[in-house]
Amino acid sequence: MKKYFKYLIFLFAIGLVSGFFIYNKPHQNIEKAKVDQSLTASKLFTEFEVDENAANQIYLDKIVEITGVVREVSADENGMTSLTLNTDNEMFGVICQLDNLTKHKRTDFKKGEEITLKGICTGVLMDVVLVRCVES
Repeated sequence: MKKYFKYLIFLFAIGLVSGFFIYNKPHQNIEKAKVDQSLTASKLFTEFEVDENAANQIYLDKIVEITGVVREVSADENGMTSLTLNTDNEMFGVICQLDNLTKHKRTDFKKGEEITLKGICTGVLMDVVLVRCVES
């Protein structure tokens, strides 16, 4: 019985140490991260609209650099700024949520302004969503 108890304690210690390192793993620095794909907001939205599964294979959880015209700027109650970029679809667009872990050069984006951002693509709900975006 004592022999099994030693193994259990050993496995528990390994699990505890592994959990500690995973919990304290640093976030990826999006500003310095290498871009996996670079395209326009309209093209990204169209690819998800035409074939969502194929687009997920290409863009999901990848660093995407996107260029587009700002349709809307909004901030939530936590101060998180989101930009909606125009696409060929009048109802939906590409939502880019600015990274709250990064000090941004500016957050005063204007409607009609063309910008280039990079962030992590999380797929499509109604709009295509990019999180942790920074200006390129």
